[in-house]
Amino acid sequence: MSSAPPTSDTPLRRRLPLTGVLRVGRPSDIWFKPALSVVVAVAPPNLTLLALGRLDLAMYTMAGSLCALYAHNRPYAARARALSWVVLGMVAGLAVALVAASLTQSAVVLVTVGALLAAVQKVLCDATRIGPPGNVILTFISSASLFAPQTLGQVPGHLALALAAGAWAWLIGMAPGLLRPHGPERRATAQALNATAAYAETRGTGDGHARARAAAAAAVQAAWQTLLSAGARTEPRRALERLVVRAEVALAAPADTDPNSLRTWARELRGAGPVPQTGHLSADADELLGVDAELTAPARPWWSRLGPLTPIAMRTALGCALAGYASLALGIGRPYWALVTAASLYQANVTLTWSRGVQRVVGNLAGVLLFAAVVPLAHLGPAALVLCCLAFNFGAEVLISRNYWLGSVCVTPMALLITEFTGFQEPGRLITERLVDTLVGALVGFVAAVAVTNRRAGDRVEHAVDAVDRSREGAARLLAEAHPVPGALESARRSLAAALVDLRATVEAASGEWWQRALPHERVVRAEQAGHRTLAATVRRQGLHPDRRTDTTTEGVRP
Repeated sequence: MSSAPPTSDTPLRRRLPLTGVLRVGRPSDIWFKPALSVVVAVAPPNLTLLALGRLDLAMYTMAGSLCALYAHNRPYAARARALSWVVLGMVAGLAVALVAASLTQSAVVLVTVGALLAAVQKVLCDATRIGPPGNVILTFISSASLFAPQTLGQVPGHLALALAAGAWAWLIGMAPGLLRPHGPERRATAQALNATAAYAETRGTGDGHARARAAAAAAVQAAWQTLLSAGARTEPRRALERLVVRAEVALAAPADTDPNSLRTWARELRGAGPVPQTGHLSADADELLGVDAELTAPARPWWSRLGPLTPIAMRTALGCALAGYASLALGIGRPYWALVTAASLYQANVTLTWSRGVQRVVGNLAGVLLFAAVVPLAHLGPAALVLCCLAFNFGAEVLISRNYWLGSVCVTPMALLITEFTGFQEPGRLITERLVDTLVGALVGFVAAVAVTNRRAGDRVEHAVDAVDRSREGAARLLAEAHPVPGALESARRSLAAALVDLRATVEAASGEWWQRALPHERVVRAEQAGHRTLAATVRRQGLHPDRRTDTTTEGVRP
């Protein structure tokens, strides 16, 4: 690891941004899906427990019900697998927490177990790319369970409740597939078309073209990953593949592409009608796509991504442990709040971690004020308490895609109300403890992120540039052949496109890290430029033509 200090290329004043951190953005295209799903998943178990007079068990059913928040962007075949693993992971974390709680009452030991669990959950979620919402929900449940009174004899029954609620959440997550079986693939394809339309409007040279190109390349790559994980290649999926190829062509030849055509196709995909057909890539040209070859190729195992996540794991374990210990030292009765606050901060680099910390603190401060306003209503009775929690569940998912702090405004009172399922508590004490734990968790968590350096980020940039160079050279060799194997050139082009997307993501992550040597920016720029030129050459070689744009200048229609 390099011991070089920060260079002038990465001044600290640029590392701790405040401008834009709290800016409210557009909601997610599918914000209503997790919002409605979590309400439908949480309501029946909680209302059943309310009717039975056992609302004290709601924490265990909530563990399974909250799994309904996951995998809404995945095709249903992949979603079925992902949700199954989420439920099993949730129950496994809960099992470790409950067993630990039943074996010891030492708060220091329990905080240590919670910190280690948080680190494992963070790494597994990042490696498998299971988010959103990622590891925070898993850590919230397991950390809270560590401090719930428990005996070994109660553990199997509590786990059974979580597993049953998780099975219900799985059914909720899969239910939309009965009405719109290709919905996730259609949305991913529409996003790729819209992103490449935005890039085409820059003509490849206008203001912001590099950022638009990177966003379009990432959207196209995400669309391919979605289609490749969707299962059998039905005719609608083949038509979607051809639309993604149209997006790739636009990415390679933005100046010759009509963005209106791309946006028209994207709008048609939003509805329930048939998938629009392209005018230049026939249904008989499927061998051009190289999809069958990719489907039979061995996939990269998720555990191969664990190595680069080591600094994140160390930050999470250290930050969560120190936050919990600090909370205990201050005499707070719920150190898991500080632990969860720290766990929620850790992002791809220090800069993003700082931004998340600001969002978390602001959202929690507003959230406790909202809790103070709502608690008289929630204390009217157990039914009012359950309904308030359902409302905050819905509100959190409605707002969190606009900005994390907005979602926290609803998550905070929901978490406070959940603690009252076992009995109403004094609101002033809850508010004070939550405020202190939030500030402690955010401060200690960020200090841990700074202390645990990630000096190998620059090395990973070098490796990513090498990968782009290798992919580009492979595509160039195929271009030099008179008659390449059918589908080989397309597979090489897609491999190069994926390498370029990975390079851009790696550079952006490394650019936000502290205490590392200067990044090879010139080499990165050269690799990206050469890679995109090669992508354009493969498009021309394959005979793929963009939908010609009508130029309103004196140039007329571009040839």
